[in-house]
Amino acid sequence: MAASPTELRHLLARTGFGVPTPAEIDAFQGVEYAVAVDRIFDGVARQPATAVPDWNVPLGAAAQARGMTREERQQLQRMRGQDGNNLKAWWWGEMLATATPFTEHMVLFWHNHFTSSLRKVKAPPLLATQNALFRAHATDNFATLLRAAAKDPAMLVYLDNNLNRAAAPNENFARELLELFTLGEGQGYTELDIREAARAFTGWRFRPDGTFIGDARTQDNGIKTFFGERGNFNGDDILDIVLKQPRVAEHITERLWREFISDAPDPAAVKRLAAGFRRDYEIKPLLRGLLTSDAFRDTAVRGGMVKSPVDLVIGTLRLLGATPREPRVMAALGRNLGQDLFDPPNVKGWPGGVEWVDTANLPARHAFLFSTAEALALIEEPGAARQQQLAQRQQAARGQPGAAAAEALRRRQLLGQGQAPAPGMAEPPVPPLQGVPPAAANRPGAMLQAQMNPRNLDITEYRILRGLDEAQLAALVLPLPPVGAEVEATTALGRLLLDPAYQLK
Repeated sequence: MAASPTELRHLLARTGFGVPTPAEIDAFQGVEYAVAVDRIFDGVARQPATAVPDWNVPLGAAAQARGMTREERQQLQRMRGQDGNNLKAWWWGEMLATATPFTEHMVLFWHNHFTSSLRKVKAPPLLATQNALFRAHATDNFATLLRAAAKDPAMLVYLDNNLNRAAAPNENFARELLELFTLGEGQGYTELDIREAARAFTGWRFRPDGTFIGDARTQDNGIKTFFGERGNFNGDDILDIVLKQPRVAEHITERLWREFISDAPDPAAVKRLAAGFRRDYEIKPLLRGLLTSDAFRDTAVRGGMVKSPVDLVIGTLRLLGATPREPRVMAALGRNLGQDLFDPPNVKGWPGGVEWVDTANLPARHAFLFSTAEALALIEEPGAARQQQLAQRQQAARGQPGAAAAEALRRRQLLGQGQAPAPGMAEPPVPPLQGVPPAAANRPGAMLQAQMNPRNLDITEYRILRGLDEAQLAALVLPLPPVGAEVEATTALGRLLLDPAYQLK
């Protein structure tokens, strides 16, 4: 039996960027659900659709800094900062341009799992190499990806393993390997296991060109005891022992469950899926099991997840067929909304979930959507007088999404997760929205609104949306019926973009 439009919408929204385009849904019409899932996997790309930017500071240039003057070093830092900004803008542009949203969704998932940060690494080419690694192994084999990520230069720098030597062991990488990357916090390892693993990973570093080397001079060749096994283990041996632990498959299954289904993994289902995953650590069969599961297809989970800033920005722009003149605007928006690509907040990555709609982020999210709705109004009714009217309305509305909209959003998320408050119990408190500087919340949104004029929109794509009535548009862009919060927008699509349900997927 062919998948229903609502099933396809849910599948494409969760595997892509929060909302599908009409063309994406049309491409799957009449296809059985399992076949649709396989088609998504078949489209995964190992190479980006757009070219990675050229570097002002190539790998190895930093080694020359010792002989530079203070002014030359400052110039080097400025050029490196420009490279970092260009890299961030490139990935946002890649997400917008890709023909396979699921590819970039998985690259972002692994970026948030095997976390590294430009703030610490300070070498954009290394983060670009790591990004390519995640794309090459996005849905392949977890064991292979883990081994490659452990030797990745950006990871070596980020968790200080390039400084780990027998005379002065550094436990950072060993700790996060067990706590975050494989087993989960407090799951079956001891402080002794961390210390012994750190000894085994000594001597791991890389050459100036970014190639991995094992430095025998700084390697600890003593006997180590790890998970009850004894031997002169090196880092590869430790990874082999870790991958034998049943908890690894369960941890990765739980992470992917939270990514695609809900924040509450079903323990029995996780164990069943993890049992198959553990046999060979192939990622694609695990993903297929998750996406075809009753839990994923249950209508109760629809609208139960908050869109990330990437979902909100990229999903909206792809829906409209809109491309900002300057990709750096998207990077600025992401940073303003709480998701600065290549610079997650800490080694745990972005927490996600309701954190995306806290008191700092919700006004900024509303401002972006308000700017987008106003850009649509300019298409419907161009002219200087109209632009002046919209500018005045935008100024008045900045930073004020309203407590009612915030409350509706949180209530809608609870209902989508099947967690409606019990009779007689108070609803979860809604944090106040006061205290957020309007200018800080709206500057990137205003920048984007200034660029999103009819000349920068794919009018053919937008005509498809304009040809739908409001009910058809709601079925396309919302995971749930509209909340119906009072919003000020003059187009049907603009009203739906400002509906709190649009913040969910």
